[in-house]
Amino acid sequence: MAFLGENYWTERYSNGKTGWDIGFASPPLVQYLDQIANRDLEGLIPGAGSGYEAGYAKHSGLCNFHLLDFSEEPLNRFKASNPDFPADNIHQEDFFLHQGKYDLILEQTFFCALDPILRADYASKMQSLLKPGGKLVGVWFDREFEFQGPPFGGDAEEYRSLFEKYFVIKTFAPCYNSIPERLGAEVFMILENSKI
Repeated sequence: MAFLGENYWTERYSNGKTGWDIGFASPPLVQYLDQIANRDLEGLIPGAGSGYEAGYAKHSGLCNFHLLDFSEEPLNRFKASNPDFPADNIHQEDFFLHQGKYDLILEQTFFCALDPILRADYASKMQSLLKPGGKLVGVWFDREFEFQGPPFGGDAEEYRSLFEKYFVIKTFAPCYNSIPERLGAEVFMILENSKI
């Protein structure tokens, strides 16, 4: 869908139409980041938007995180709020063109922003960006929406069928620590790269 290109997202940010932006790092991802023992791992947050999780990671000692977004607008805001974040770790580009290898990729409202026809491409690209044994961790909407997306909804069984082709599913459960507005409507997953 052409309307989901860079200009679409920049316009949404410029006009303040950012209903996905909760204003702080997502509690499920904060809890996951807090328990990571290897503070030197390489991480990526695609579709990072305002980058709250990247800022949290950096300030909690996880200094090798990268953030990526299609639109320059939220990345400029992130840079202004996080002047000590390494500039080389901020990427304004198409996720599907990004190159790199990571130990961990965080998912937070990126999957639901993509046209559903790209879901298999998303899973394949995520796998290609992860090192062997690397993990894709995050929250996905476990509901449909009554309006044309984004966000685009989905359900747990659809996700299981999609991701088991690329990953070993380590955790797949209702998200118990979602923000109140999303409680009961998200699933938390830890997916391990199955490609050796």
